[in-house]
Amino acid sequence: MSALLQLHNISKAFADLTVLDNVSLALAPGEIISLLGPSGCGKSTLLRIAAGLDAQFHGQLERNPLLDFGNSSGLGVVYQEPRLMPWLSVAENIGFADGRKADSKWIRQLLRDVGLDGRGDALPKELSGGMAQRVAIARGLYGRPQVLLLDEPFSAVDAFTRMKLQDLVIALAAQYDISVLLVTHDLDEAVYLSDRVIILGGKPSRIVAELAVPLTQPRDRRAAELALIKGEALTALYQ
Repeated sequence: MSALLQLHNISKAFADLTVLDNVSLALAPGEIISLLGPSGCGKSTLLRIAAGLDAQFHGQLERNPLLDFGNSSGLGVVYQEPRLMPWLSVAENIGFADGRKADSKWIRQLLRDVGLDGRGDALPKELSGGMAQRVAIARGLYGRPQVLLLDEPFSAVDAFTRMKLQDLVIALAAQYDISVLLVTHDLDEAVYLSDRVIILGGKPSRIVAELAVPLTQPRDRRAAELALIKGEALTALYQ
């Protein structure tokens, strides 16, 4: 099947500063891709372009028509911060896009999926950081997207919570047959989660390496194969 999302020869500048230069990638159905690179290399900018939130670029963004088929909203986005509205309950935050017409049955299902069954009436101030990010993930899934875009969604939580959230995303992607494009600066996270790791580098940023991770899920974080791929990624990052 053809790609769900394709970026062709993307270049992006802010005033006289070119951030991205001729970056191309394609996200296939059911695939998880990580964008890895140093801070400031344009990873989040590229994700915003993929999400359709930034139209000021050179190149082409192509969405498969299947993304807009039926009741699906095509794309879901999860940011680094949960961005929950403090005056709304957890359930209201998840179904915010539909307001009072929100699908309460679907919201309850999503709460079960992200491990927050029975917390729909809670307010964001009652949640831990990890729980708040679970709500953000559920909100990203509310529109039944086929592609989930994640912008460093685990960087603000502790290491143990981060691992649990990583496993949650893997499970949800498999459960709902969702493709994932993830921005991260964490090498272990990129290799553990992804089918492919795309490494950005240089000024302006280009794709300097693309590494396949040919291991089935679930994976053992201690696997020797992952260590070898991490070594290749480190070489690409610091060459």
